[in-house]
Amino acid sequence: MSIRLRFTLLYSAILAVTLVVLGVVLYSIQAQATLNTLRSDLLRTSATLGAAVVRTVIDPNARPAGGPPPQGAERPVRIEAFSSDMIFRTLPEREIVRVLDAGGNLLASPFGSREALPVSAEGMQTLQGQQDWWEISSVDENRFLIYNHPIVSGGAVTYILQVARSLTERDRSLQSLLRILAATSLSILLLAFGIGWLFSGFVLRPIQHITQTARTIGEERDFARRVSYRGPQDEVGQLATTFNAMLARLQEAHQQTSYALEAQRNFLADVSHELRTPLTTLRGNLGLLRRTPPVPPEEQADILNDMVDESDRVIRLVNELLVQARADAARNLTLEALPVQSLLEETCRQAQQIDPERKISLYGADGLTLLGDRDSFKQVMLILVDNALKHSSGDVTVSARRWSAASGRKDAEVEIRVQDRGAGIPPEQLEHIFDRFYRAEEAAGQGFGLGLSIARSLVETQGGTIALESQVGWGSCAILRFPVPA
Repeated sequence: MSIRLRFTLLYSAILAVTLVVLGVVLYSIQAQATLNTLRSDLLRTSATLGAAVVRTVIDPNARPAGGPPPQGAERPVRIEAFSSDMIFRTLPEREIVRVLDAGGNLLASPFGSREALPVSAEGMQTLQGQQDWWEISSVDENRFLIYNHPIVSGGAVTYILQVARSLTERDRSLQSLLRILAATSLSILLLAFGIGWLFSGFVLRPIQHITQTARTIGEERDFARRVSYRGPQDEVGQLATTFNAMLARLQEAHQQTSYALEAQRNFLADVSHELRTPLTTLRGNLGLLRRTPPVPPEEQADILNDMVDESDRVIRLVNELLVQARADAARNLTLEALPVQSLLEETCRQAQQIDPERKISLYGADGLTLLGDRDSFKQVMLILVDNALKHSSGDVTVSARRWSAASGRKDAEVEIRVQDRGAGIPPEQLEHIFDRFYRAEEAAGQGFGLGLSIARSLVETQGGTIALESQVGWGSCAILRFPVPA
């Protein structure tokens, strides 16, 4: 069952319950109101007739123009013969009046009718207790509302006055009202169902559009597609906005995954290429050692030396690959406030041992502090200083300063520069200098081309940036920027 149908059925069910409750309330109010009106009319008539009976029949000072039939006389008598009061001659046509004796026997009725109005045993007992009694009874298949009123004289019930009104007209009116309410409620319910169906379709149309877009994206794998929504920012608008934001994140993740897979393929290809040469050399030398007759001893010594050199080369390559992998995974990095002066001095002292004849100068690091990981920062600096020593013949300069971004932030970062006086790198090679296994032409045979790639990974993991500026004939400068502690 679709949400549109469930929404329409729920709306219709709520409306149906509301209409039923409203109909029951209206019917009950109308039924009770008409019954109270009949009760008021009967009470008014009964009070007038009761006073007339007391005045003309029971009062000894009244002129005896009428009275109860004597013992042995035929009963009942005509009501106008029972009392001389004019009210008994002008009784309303809709009301039925009976006069009973204390035992409930019919004494008088209009036109001498012998049809008595029923009184239950409980009613007679209540009347004998000098209390009024209301009763609804059926006479000749017609329902009547009967009011029984005891007339008391001398502390005892003398007569019982019955005043009744037919309920046929009231019942017909209530039945008509019930039919009108049922027909009206059914019509309103059907109309509301149709309107609810159309309205729910209109409300759910954006959701259907989102569903269709999601299905299309899933089938076509087009994460650049977005949901087009121009309505208000209600729940549906928020859903569309959230869905588009999710698509943006999925697109970014998909692109990153694609880039990572491409980089992984390139990495594996480069590793295979780098390992092929030393492994091929090792395999060829082993074949020479297994020759029969064996090679001369002096050649064996050269072959073993070549094998040791190639084995060392493979070990260095594997170690650098492990460093690269750890840098990419950003493992065990603890960012803390680091004193720039002492770390750079320690780095320059250790790098000086690589080439004691070269001068490594340090400037401007006094009092500076950056946010980073101590071991990773030292490794980056050693890679950069080592590169500067390998690719230049002059002195190397390391400098540090406070650096402010163009946005106007003051002392937002610490900038560190490593400057050499080498031959420089052409612009067409400079843009690839941080790629894995990339080596400039003048650096061919010097390392595996992983140093700068490792440095970039470690710097970015610490929240910093790295760049390389170079000019042919003037040398190269590596530029690092690290955030300062808060």
